[in-house]
Amino acid sequence: MNSSSLKHVYCHTMTKTQSTIFYCIVVLGLILIKIQLSEESELIIKRPNANLTRVPKDLPLQTTTLDVSQNNISELQTSDILLLSKLRVFIMSYNRLQYLNISVFKFNTELEYLDLSHNELRLISCHATADLKHLDLSFNAFDALPICKEFGNLSQLQFLGLSGSQIQNSSVQLIAHLNISKVLLVLGDTYGEKEDPKCLQHISTETLHIVFPSKREFHFLLDMSVSTAISLELSNIKCVLEDKNCSYFLGTLERLRKTQRLSNLTLNNVDTTWNSFINILQLVWHTPVKSFSISNVKLKGHFNFRRFHYSDTSLRALSIHQVVTDVFSFPQSNIYSIFSNMNIQSFTVSGTRMVHMLCPDQISPFLYLDFTDNLLTDIVFEDCRNLIRLKTLSLQKNQLKTLENIILMSMEMTSLQKLDISQNSLRYSDAGSPCSWTQSLLVLNLSSNMLTDSVFRCLPPKVKVLDLHNNRIVSISKDVTHLQALQELNVASNFLTDLPGCGAFSSLSVLVIDHNSVSHPSSDFFQSCQNIRSITAGNNPFRCTCELREFVKNIGQASREVVEGWPDSYRCDYPDSIKGTPLQDFHMSPLSCDTILLTVTIGATLLLLAAIGASLCLYFDLPWYLRMLWQWTQTRHRARNIPLEELQRNLQFHAFVSYSGHDSAWVKNELLPNLEKDDIRVCLHERNFVPGKSIVENIIHFIEKSYKSIFVLSPHFIQSEWCHYELYFAHHNLFHEGSDNLILILLEPIPQYSIPTNYHKLKTLMARRTYLEWPTEKSKHGLFWANLRASINVKLVNQAEATCYTQQ
Repeated sequence: MNSSSLKHVYCHTMTKTQSTIFYCIVVLGLILIKIQLSEESELIIKRPNANLTRVPKDLPLQTTTLDVSQNNISELQTSDILLLSKLRVFIMSYNRLQYLNISVFKFNTELEYLDLSHNELRLISCHATADLKHLDLSFNAFDALPICKEFGNLSQLQFLGLSGSQIQNSSVQLIAHLNISKVLLVLGDTYGEKEDPKCLQHISTETLHIVFPSKREFHFLLDMSVSTAISLELSNIKCVLEDKNCSYFLGTLERLRKTQRLSNLTLNNVDTTWNSFINILQLVWHTPVKSFSISNVKLKGHFNFRRFHYSDTSLRALSIHQVVTDVFSFPQSNIYSIFSNMNIQSFTVSGTRMVHMLCPDQISPFLYLDFTDNLLTDIVFEDCRNLIRLKTLSLQKNQLKTLENIILMSMEMTSLQKLDISQNSLRYSDAGSPCSWTQSLLVLNLSSNMLTDSVFRCLPPKVKVLDLHNNRIVSISKDVTHLQALQELNVASNFLTDLPGCGAFSSLSVLVIDHNSVSHPSSDFFQSCQNIRSITAGNNPFRCTCELREFVKNIGQASREVVEGWPDSYRCDYPDSIKGTPLQDFHMSPLSCDTILLTVTIGATLLLLAAIGASLCLYFDLPWYLRMLWQWTQTRHRARNIPLEELQRNLQFHAFVSYSGHDSAWVKNELLPNLEKDDIRVCLHERNFVPGKSIVENIIHFIEKSYKSIFVLSPHFIQSEWCHYELYFAHHNLFHEGSDNLILILLEPIPQYSIPTNYHKLKTLMARRTYLEWPTEKSKHGLFWANLRASINVKLVNQAEATCYTQQ
């Protein structure tokens, strides 16, 4: 029961209420899940060639298919398979069974397929049988056909394989009422001559295959003309005695003239003479058989040509496969003449080492010719004008070498639609010969040859399917034959480095180009080939670089049904660091692959950084610092020109004092008296600054000549530009000299928010350095001056006369 019928059963009475709808959906879902689980419950166990002597005991209980063929099992008991209740297929061929009671399968109620062929069975008993569809007891050692009366209950039986040396009418009648699709009858080496000639009429089957003993001359009296079979296959035919003229076998074929239903006749493993072979063809020619196939033929003796009678035949198709002979001295043209003038529609000769084929003497009814695996050369059907009805020609696996000759041959076949000339040694020189393919050709197979790029300059103009795989094609140039009707192109296993565009193949829908040298396919392939519905391009050495990025993107956008083998067959081959990586996992950013975009991005980034830098410069007053640094550099440069004796002079002052003019009273009334009373020298700009030098130069000079730099901090101090200069240069000298020469005296509290932005050095110093706070209580003044004098109390060697201070 399919899902649609289930839906009808469970939802037929569905109301419009939500509860009923919900219940119907739940029930339907459960039924569909059950069906899906049953379809996925196949459990196949295969143990061939495992040296087994018994059926394994460790088999899963859910086993549905069990294959223990080609082992040494000699006995089968019910306990061996009792628990395998789900078993549907049991294959035990090529073992050593000698006896079997088919009732061992009585508990395997689902068993449908039983193969016990190629054993040593001599006896079977049947007390119960499963409802089998396939039962094969062939190639065993039975004397009589092993047909039990229980076989008559196998109403579903489609295949029955039997073997025996005696074919008894009573046994065959037990299954006469069954309509079996195929019956295989293997005769033993000792089969007799007392069988009822009409015995086969009791076997109702569409296909009857009789295998004769391979070690005996053909000897068969049963009348196969009474069989109801539509297809008859006879194997192991041996009639090589010319004096008897293969009377038994030829007589059997003679009686086939009376058959009414027989349509297909097949002979396998035939050992006979050349004359008998032609007699076999002649006899079958006048039977109701429409399709005759003879294969694996060994021919002996000489061929005495005689006239072949082509009239009064129902034959439409003749196939001859794998013929070997020990005589080649007779004129082979006699055989070719018989073949070429047959008035049938389909003729196949393969694996016969035939070196030539003649053109029919008159307009031939051949529609299909297959000469695969022979020794035909370029002169086959040369100037042949009598194959104008031929539609399909196969010259696969021959000795063809020049494509130009094949083109000329096809020109005369005005109805030819399909040509297979693969697996030859064809070349195309393109030396000015006319490109005169037949206009009717639609399917052309040129695979496995030695063709190069030049073949694209001469192809059938209306071809729809073209196979060129396994050749020597390097590229498909633009000056190719425009094949507007071409729909399928196979160029796999060549040396192509790119996907062909569809400029010359406007109708192309299927392209096979795997196993080539395509490393970076064109990104515009899918735009060029709008009608493509299947492309196979895997197993190529893809270079996973920027050039491949667009192609991978286009594949990702295409339907998964269009790209065959995706993603397993599409992997990176270069660079080595990602070799083997699937293309679907290969990613490169647009920025790294687009030069223009990369340039614009870098330019925009630089502009942004420049803008941010300019903003920071303005915010932190960088121009001012640059000017101060320039002046400091110039001063240091001029200082290098001072004589060495002057540069080695010792410090002249204990302290350089910087303060605001608003705080001068405190400096003169408090600071100077308390320092100078202990002979501490303080630099005063009125007395020590050198006239003619700039203020900046004087500040730098005397800061360097002072042991310490004292800064009196107050709200007035941060308003003085010169105080800022002095603080800047004193701080710079700190890092230049590597000493701790700054002393900060906080005269009055300074809020952080009141410090200007360009005083970030002052903020840093106040945050990181210890400063002295001027106490308002007089009791603390003594300790304050003691700490200050201790920090600058150093003995100076150079006794300068002047004591100076600066007032800003």
